[in-house]
Amino acid sequence: MPKFNTAPIWKLAPFVRLLLPFSVGILIQWYIGIALYLIVTLLLIVLVFVIGFTFISIKNKYRLQTLEAILFFIAMIVLGLFLTHKNDESKNTNWYGKAYKPNDFILVRIDEPIIEKNKSYKANAYLEGIIKNDSLIKTQGKIIVYFAKDSAAGLLNYGDKILIHKNIQTIKNSGNPGSFNYQRYASFQQLFHTIFLKEKDWVKTNERQVSWFKQFIFSAREKILDILKKNVGDNKDELGIAEALLIGYTNDLDNDLVQAYSNTGVVHVIAISGMHLGLIYVMLVWVFGKLPFIKKSKIIQVVLILSCLWLFSLLTGASASVLRSAVMFSCIAIGKNFFKQASIFNSLAASVFILLCYNPYYLWDVGFQLSYLAVIGIIIFQNPIYNTIYIKNKYVNEVWKLVAISIAAQLLTFPICIYYFHQFPNLFILTNIIAVPLSSLILYLEIAMISLSWIPFIGTWLGKLTQWLVWLMNKIILFVNDFPFAVWDNLLASILTTLLLYVVVVTCCIWLIKKKKEYLKFSLLTLLCFVLLQSFMQWQIKNQQKLIVYNVPQHQAIDFVSGNTYKFIGDSILLVDGILQNFHLKPGRIKLQLNQRVDSLSNCFAKTNFYQFNTKKIMLIDKPVAFDSLTTKINVDIILISKNPKLYIPQLASVFNCKTIVFDASNSLWKIDQWKEDCDKLNLQYYSVPDNGAYVLDL
Repeated sequence: MPKFNTAPIWKLAPFVRLLLPFSVGILIQWYIGIALYLIVTLLLIVLVFVIGFTFISIKNKYRLQTLEAILFFIAMIVLGLFLTHKNDESKNTNWYGKAYKPNDFILVRIDEPIIEKNKSYKANAYLEGIIKNDSLIKTQGKIIVYFAKDSAAGLLNYGDKILIHKNIQTIKNSGNPGSFNYQRYASFQQLFHTIFLKEKDWVKTNERQVSWFKQFIFSAREKILDILKKNVGDNKDELGIAEALLIGYTNDLDNDLVQAYSNTGVVHVIAISGMHLGLIYVMLVWVFGKLPFIKKSKIIQVVLILSCLWLFSLLTGASASVLRSAVMFSCIAIGKNFFKQASIFNSLAASVFILLCYNPYYLWDVGFQLSYLAVIGIIIFQNPIYNTIYIKNKYVNEVWKLVAISIAAQLLTFPICIYYFHQFPNLFILTNIIAVPLSSLILYLEIAMISLSWIPFIGTWLGKLTQWLVWLMNKIILFVNDFPFAVWDNLLASILTTLLLYVVVVTCCIWLIKKKKEYLKFSLLTLLCFVLLQSFMQWQIKNQQKLIVYNVPQHQAIDFVSGNTYKFIGDSILLVDGILQNFHLKPGRIKLQLNQRVDSLSNCFAKTNFYQFNTKKIMLIDKPVAFDSLTTKINVDIILISKNPKLYIPQLASVFNCKTIVFDASNSLWKIDQWKEDCDKLNLQYYSVPDNGAYVLDL
C-alpha cells in the first residue's frame, strides 16, 4: 500500500500519459495545419509498427520498450491531428464556403429559438444549400443570423427554413489593441460567417425540420423560464440571476451586475459550472438513495442519476465546463458503484481526454481551463490548507473548510484570470463564504419550485423566497463591490509572465507541503525573473508613444498615447457609455497600462484640425473642408478622415503630400470603398480601419 501512495502520478493516472501527446497533436494541427493525406500516412505508419510489435517476442519487447513508448507518443499526436482536422467544418468537402459566391441565394434552417437583442433578433442557423442556376447544391455549416427589429423574424421558430438573398460576411476581429479574439472564438464554435437581414432580404419557406430531442430541450428550457418569470417576478436583477444560476440563461442579466460578481470573485456562482452539478449530484444521490425499490438497485440508481445530470447539462447549453463536470461525475458514479475507487487525477484526465476527443477546441475554452484548474487546486491544496489551523467549534470549522476550498481553487486559477481579465478580486474569501452557501440554497429552492410549481401556493411561496434570497445576495455583492479595494484591476500580464507566475505558485506550494528548501530557492529565483520581466514591460510602457485609431463602428475614437497618459479625441458618448468603453477601448488601455486621461500632452500640439505629435504631422478631417489652390503642397504624415466628410481624394492629393490616408470606422462603408478606388488610381497609400482593424502607429 505505501508503494501505491508514493507512486508517480503517471503510474496512478495513465490517462495523464495520453493527454500530453494528444494535446500536442491538437496544438500542432491548429497552429500549423497538417494536410489530411500526411495525417493518414502517419497513421498507417504507426499501425504498421503496432502490428509489427505483436509478432516479436516478449524479450525483444522489453528491449524495445523505449521505442514502444515513442511509438505510443507519436500515435497520440497523430490522433490529436486527425480529430482536430475532422472537427474543422471548413475542411469538409460539403462546407458551404467552398461553393458560395456573392449574390447567391442560400437556404438556411433556424437551429435554435430566436433570441431578442436590444436592436435585433439573433439565431444560430444551418446553411443547408446554395441555389445556382435554379438547382440546389446541398451544403453544411453554421452561420450567425441577425434580423432587423422591424422584420417579422420574431415569429420564426426553431426548425423553420428561410430563403435569403444577401451576401454573408466573414466574422472579423475589431483589431483593437488587447481586444477579445472573437474570430478565433467563433471558429472554435465552427462559426465563420454572419449575416444581417432586413425584411426584404429573406422569405420563409413552407418547409420545417426539427429534431424531437432538441425540440424537447428548447421546450423544457422555455417552460422553466416561464415558471421562473411567473413565480420569481419580473425584476430584471433578481430574475436574471435566478435564470443564470439554474439553467445558465444569461440574456436577462444586467452587465453591471455581472461585472460586480466578477470583481468580487464569485462570478462562478452564476456561470453554470462544476459546483452546480456537484450540488445536483449530491441531491440526486440522496433522493434516489431514499426512494423504495430504486435504492435496492445500483444499476437503476446510476442510470437515473446520470440521466438527470446529463439532462441538466443539456438544459444549461452544454458548455465546456458543464460537460467537464458531467463527464467527471459520470466517471465517479460508475466507478463508485461498479469498480474499485481509482485515482481522482485519472478520472480528471479521463474526462479531459473524452471531451477533447469530442471537441478538440475545448482546449482553448476559458471556462474549460478555469474549471479544471480549480478542481486540481482543490484536490491538491485543500487538505494542506485546512490542516494548517485546528478549530474546535464545528460551525467555525465549516466556515474554515469553505475558506480552504476558496483559497485552494484560487491558487491555480488566479494567474490565468489575471492573464485573461487583468484583475484580481481582493475580497474573494469574504464573498465566497457568503455567496457559495447562499447560491446553493437558492439553487435547491429553484429546483423545488420547478418540481412543485403545479401546486399554486407552494410554487408562489418558493418563488417569493427565491426572489428575496437573490435580492439579498445581489445587495451583498454590490455592497462589497463598492469598496475601493474590492478589486485590483488593470494588471499587466503576458503569456511568459503567466507561466512564470504558475512556476512560482506551484514550487512555493510544494515547498510549504514537503518542506524542501530546493523548491523555495527555485521559487524565489523564478519570482526574481518574474519581477525583472514585469519591470522591463513597465519600462517599455513608460516610454511608449503611439497613435491609436480605434475600430468602433459608427464612432470616432482616437488616442494620442504618451507613457501611461493619453489624450482622447472622439465622440463624447464613448466617455459615458460603459458598454462601448469596456468592449472597444478598455482592453487596449489595460494592455498599454493607460491610467490617466489628460486634455493635453507636452509632446502633442494642436491647432484646429492639425496635430503635431512628436515628429509626426497629422491632419484630422471630420467635416466638409474647402481647399484653396496652393502653389506648394502641404507635407503631412497622416490624413485621418472621419465622420463621412464630403471630400474628393483627387482634390485632397492636389493640396497635400501625404504618406498615409486613414479611414476610420465612423465613415460609411460605401464611401470608404469609393475613396479606396480613388487612392488606387492615384497610387496613394491608405488604411481602412473597418477592413483591417485599429490603426496603431508607434512613434
